[in-house]
Amino acid sequence: MSSSHPDFFYTFVSMKKRLYIFIFLVLLVLEVGAQVSLTYQKPSKEILELVDVPLAPSVLVNDSKDFMILLYRDPFKSIEDLSKEELRLAGLRIDPKTNIGSRVTYYNNLKTKDLINHSNLFQVSGLPPDPKLSNFSFSPDQKKLAFTNTTSFGVEVWVLDLNSNLSKKLTEPKVNANLRDVINWFEDSKSILVKMIPNTKQDIINTEESIPIGPIVSINDGKKAQNRTYQDLLKNKNDEHNFDLYKVALNGENIKWLSKAMYNRIDFSPDGEYVMVTTIEKPFSYLVPYYRFPSKAVIYTKYGKKIETVVEVPLIEDLPKGFMSVRKGKRKFNWRNDKPASLIFIQALDGGNPEKEVVYRDEVFQLDPPFNGKAKSLIKTINRFRSAIWGNDSTAIIYDYWWNTRNTKTYLFNPSEITFEAEILFDRNYQNRYTEPGNFVTTRNKMGSYVLVLEEGNTFLNGAGYSEKGQFPFIDQMNLSSKKVSRLYQSEYTDKLENINNYDAEKNQLLVRIESPNE
Repeated sequence: MSSSHPDFFYTFVSMKKRLYIFIFLVLLVLEVGAQVSLTYQKPSKEILELVDVPLAPSVLVNDSKDFMILLYRDPFKSIEDLSKEELRLAGLRIDPKTNIGSRVTYYNNLKTKDLINHSNLFQVSGLPPDPKLSNFSFSPDQKKLAFTNTTSFGVEVWVLDLNSNLSKKLTEPKVNANLRDVINWFEDSKSILVKMIPNTKQDIINTEESIPIGPIVSINDGKKAQNRTYQDLLKNKNDEHNFDLYKVALNGENIKWLSKAMYNRIDFSPDGEYVMVTTIEKPFSYLVPYYRFPSKAVIYTKYGKKIETVVEVPLIEDLPKGFMSVRKGKRKFNWRNDKPASLIFIQALDGGNPEKEVVYRDEVFQLDPPFNGKAKSLIKTINRFRSAIWGNDSTAIIYDYWWNTRNTKTYLFNPSEITFEAEILFDRNYQNRYTEPGNFVTTRNKMGSYVLVLEEGNTFLNGAGYSEKGQFPFIDQMNLSSKKVSRLYQSEYTDKLENINNYDAEKNQLLVRIESPNE
């Protein structure tokens, strides 16, 4: 049969047309489909009920134990929060638009309960729309609760009156919440010291989009030193400019307290008469995070009058090798909680070098007002100093630790008797949870500071109670003279999880939280 046969030609042409039409329709469908804008979808109701379960609220109780505040939040962050820009500067991770940490956990609702009258839960009124609440802080008189609210423009300070259950805004969204000590109450409970962003502050620069204004210059002074590797360091002058964090301290009436600077830490003395203010100084470094930049700690009166500079720390780019290495000189300044205004600081006795063999690693000193005299030595620790719990003139607890051996020691000593040898209460491996003796119970004193609970020569320990058979939290009583330990309470739940939040030794009362999988 000839290929030029009319029937064959007709069939071939018809099939070709149909093929073109089919391809055209397929391309048209694909083109239309490519233009469809998809949105995030929710799973089926059954799956959603398994995953999106309301969280149990977090609980705050004021020290006078007459009000309980319940804090509610969503189980997951929103797409909006997860997609926000994050800048990593000198060890900080911040939201450049709002000036707060980029990974803060926010709460979206508050409810209160009157523990004296055993009332029902009450919804806090006056909260901002779409609240993002954090940085909660009770006033010294325990009648108010201050907190921050993060908006799309910045961070505000709000305050809740516990008696009226009404909240109100105190500041515009100009709070600098990138570093610690966002809210600091004055002793009269009528005003708050807040880090604010001045109007002259320039926008934080995104270095991925900006044009460099000059070369990156780093100075080497010729010293040889080993250093650790850190994340999120400053990389250039733009990043360095980003780190200029300013603060204007305000009371409740928006009065300027101190001029702008790079304020890091703000710490009132227990009696509220003094404030220790720590600032970050230049030069910055491209090798270490912000907490190893130069810094200065200055004591002011509560009215903002400068009293004394207690320490000036240089840039710390080189330290001896090892996790337990520290810098030379005075470090870890804190107020002694059982005194009106006494500073405690630490000095290394090994030059900060963990490889050096010494009997004692650290020495603890006390410096009293006007903070320019000779400091008094209180105790020397075998390991590196970790923390202290102050009781009274004759009783205090000190903790030390040593990472290399995982050893920690707990000392009992008399801070008024320098020649009195400290007694080691516990000497253990801090990774062994089965041998944890518990944490010493503290209480809030008349100045609003937490001190060691002392009742007729006894103190108390709140333990997590880990064991081979399960977790059974406990309260122990320790006699400080005989060192005899007796158990006052231990959880017996095997089907529930009990956490002891607080023990009131004077009333012999426990505040516990019990979790159950089916109740």
